Amino acid sequence: MKILLAMLMTALVLATEPSFAGEEPFSAAKFDRLLGEGQPVVVDFHADWCPICRAQAPLVKELLATPELKDVTVLIADYDTELALRKSLNVSKQSTLVVFRHGKEVARSTGDTTRDGLAALLRRAIS
Repeated sequence: MKILLAMLMTALVLATEPSFAGEEPFSAAKFDRLLGEGQPVVVDFHADWCPICRAQAPLVKELLATPELKDVTVLIADYDTELALRKSLNVSKQSTLVVFRHGKEVARSTGDTTRDGLAALLRRAIS
């Protein structure tokens, strides 16, 4: 009985999407679904070796926790491995954030590590 209950609980957790957006690893399926639904989405081209990316990450995470930006999803794309995505979005540098609203690119930024600059960029996904 305990095993059945544990399996049921696991299935429920896996089947339930969170009710808030936030950061998650890039997947083409998720990206396509969000664009198709017109959801606010940002693709963050991140490299672990990049000091600018490391400076941006906590600021983006902090901003996404605000009520204003709670519906924005940031998909973290590995700059070194997502070569086709980089080419399709014409991204040539790590620390680039590409913002989409209603399925269309509306803004992008490379190398910004200021809270105000990143906040303004993320707001473009919702306004």
